[in-house]
Amino acid sequence: MLPYEALEALARERLPSAVFDYIAGGSGDEATLADNTAAWARLRLRPRVLRDVSSVDTSTELLGAPLSSPILVAPTAFHSLVHPDAELATARGTREAGSLLVLSSRSSRRLEDVASAAGPWWFQVYVFRDRGLTRALVQRAAAAGARALVLTGDTPYVGRKRRNRGDSALPLSDEDFLANLEGLTHRALAEQAPDVTFQDIARLHEDSGLPVLVKGVLRADDARECLLHGAAGLIVSNHGGRQLDGALATADALPEVVEATQGRVPVLVDGGVRSGRDVLRALALGARAVLLGRPVLWGLATGGADGVRQVLDALREDTAHVLALAGLSSLSAVGADALAPTPGR
Repeated sequence: MLPYEALEALARERLPSAVFDYIAGGSGDEATLADNTAAWARLRLRPRVLRDVSSVDTSTELLGAPLSSPILVAPTAFHSLVHPDAELATARGTREAGSLLVLSSRSSRRLEDVASAAGPWWFQVYVFRDRGLTRALVQRAAAAGARALVLTGDTPYVGRKRRNRGDSALPLSDEDFLANLEGLTHRALAEQAPDVTFQDIARLHEDSGLPVLVKGVLRADDARECLLHGAAGLIVSNHGGRQLDGALATADALPEVVEATQGRVPVLVDGGVRSGRDVLRALALGARAVLLGRPVLWGLATGGADGVRQVLDALREDTAHVLALAGLSSLSAVGADALAPTPGR
């Protein structure tokens, strides 16, 4: 895989400018977008020496799914904007890399079709204004083989983007928009409901029979409340800097959330992960896995399914290399002592 900056630049050359800006941009002044990557870089590593790292194992397991590495594909919308095979290519590339796909409820291909191309997958959920539409979607996802639901909790309204040119600037057909919205009578009913609460965690579990993870958690009190209402896992996320600008970086929020869960459920993290060093930093802070959003889309834009696989394989290989240099032969060997103490932690 090309270095992230080169891959992004190549995607920029190949995509319409409105599509590139839609994916690359953040909300407000894009302060959180920038801080997501910077926060990982602020963390310094403490390598061990004279350890046998002739073999490094990056494999792991999440909610019963065996995976080649702790690197998953985050939910992102409308992959038809970047490649004609859309989420079908993303699913194939993710499967071939031995990873797990979190499929967006705003995918541009029917979830049943994506499921047939995927390995293990989870289904991301917005609670729509039309609650019946939400219920039907999660039941379809369960029937199609999703292993879990991921409730996005940080989007009662869509954040205003600095580079926003409006939906009309995106080459998105009604067929793409409506791929998973069978029976929709009015487009506004597919907007996120602003009255979502912790009680919706249990409702989604009851409707689907699937474990429910909550994405968008940045605070200990919210983490505890999610667990109280039955969450099977948490994803520390600020939506890639696309919602509340000025929100703290996920690397800064992660320790508080991990401490609040006390090991009862897996904690995952996304936002600004670009290297094996970042993966090690996340694991040392207590995350079980990381999720990639923009890098996967750039891989899809530049190489289709093979591009997605190459992004995931390259980051897995870089993670193994970094683990070896840090004197760690497996993920289970990673602890908090892999990081140098920082002020305030």
